[in-house]
Amino acid sequence: MKTMMSLDGTQIVRVSDEEASKLFHDDGFRYVAKSLWKEKVRDLEKPTEEETPVKNKSNKMSKAQKRHLRKSK
Repeated sequence: MKTMMSLDGTQIVRVSDEEASKLFHDDGFRYVAKSLWKEKVRDLEKPTEEETPVKNKSNKMSKAQKRHLRKSK
């Protein structure tokens, strides 16, 4: 797989190696980094989901708290 961008910069595509060579020689595309495709195309298509932090609270006492209780008795 190769990442190609049109010379005017309007279109960024991921294509197979054979298609990439055709686009490069015939249609005026150039090779670009995959990271450019990720930020301009792939991440825009995904819906943005806000993550809610998961709170795992426990009522158990830590070892330090237990040790402190034993010493104070």
